Amino acid sequence: MTERPTLAIGIMSGTSLDGVDAALVRLQGPGSCTLLHFITRAYTVAERDQILSALAAGTAPDLARLHVRLAGWAAEAVETLLAAGHTRASELGFIAFHGQTIWHEPPAVSWQLGEPAVLAERFGVRVVSNFRSRDVAAGGQGAPLVAIADLLLFAHPEISRVLLNLGGMANVTLVPPRGVDGGAVAFDTGPGMVLIDAVARLVEPGERFDVDGRLAHAGRVNQELLDRLRGDPFFDRAPPKSTGREHFGLLLAQEIHRSAPGPDGVRTAVELTATTVAGSVARWMPGVVEVVASGGGVHHPVLWQRLSGELAPHGMALRRFDDLFFAGDAKEAVAFALLGYLTIHGQPGNLPAATGAAGPRVLGQITPA
Repeated sequence: MTERPTLAIGIMSGTSLDGVDAALVRLQGPGSCTLLHFITRAYTVAERDQILSALAAGTAPDLARLHVRLAGWAAEAVETLLAAGHTRASELGFIAFHGQTIWHEPPAVSWQLGEPAVLAERFGVRVVSNFRSRDVAAGGQGAPLVAIADLLLFAHPEISRVLLNLGGMANVTLVPPRGVDGGAVAFDTGPGMVLIDAVARLVEPGERFDVDGRLAHAGRVNQELLDRLRGDPFFDRAPPKSTGREHFGLLLAQEIHRSAPGPDGVRTAVELTATTVAGSVARWMPGVVEVVASGGGVHHPVLWQRLSGELAPHGMALRRFDDLFFAGDAKEAVAFALLGYLTIHGQPGNLPAATGAAGPRVLGQITPA
């Protein structure tokens, strides 16, 4: 019997702190997920500053209030998405709400803020949230969780491919042909756009990121600084592994800015991302011929050029996710919609080979409608 389609919304807020991504999807089994509509509800400067303050030194009242505010911003994204998709909330099977990561320190904790009850109350729909905690409790990294979506939705029928997400952090999934579980590998390679954006803001405080790669294009790599940055033990650590702003964040961006002021710091940060992503793929995923990239980093022309150049000597072609599937900016929101589906159906959502958990686990918690 063919499963009845389910409409759902996936909501993702990443380490880049750009805003809330929301995807309306139609699911018909774990291997069938169609993107119907997608929107981004950008954080304002004030909202982003609230999150950064919480990351730096949030008090209990600050964190409690932000917990509710984040859900309110997500609710605004849902309302906009429903209107764009001409869909009523009553038609939804569920909302999958990732929340905003405030502290990621596996194997101790991975903590996301965002009160799911706000969404359940506003829309009268069950909400799946708190996806990472169970994997961490099982000894895993709690990341990357998109690996299961990469396996189920984006496999090539004949060749292995790498799915690369260039978000705030960069993560990769090796997907065997036909999405076979055995042989899959996934991990964070290190910084994606987080340092590039942060250094760009230090150079030009009025900008949120390196617009059109202008600063990186004008800069030169500080090789001594780059060598020092690449000496971070994280890069040599064998997967499974994950990281976040706690490791590659503002303090490191300030160090880069001091050592290489102006555009040179941005260009050096670009080189760090390009070389560590390519080096990680070549080291841990040899023989792959295709790297399919999504995330904010694909829009940075200098990073794209350098990453393509670093992968080419290893026989790997860099391709845009958009050219093969759908808008790459929607990929992680779609992935969390799929994770919500798996949770509701009592199916594991983690990939132990990716996270290091003791075994497959049903992820998340369900807040009733």
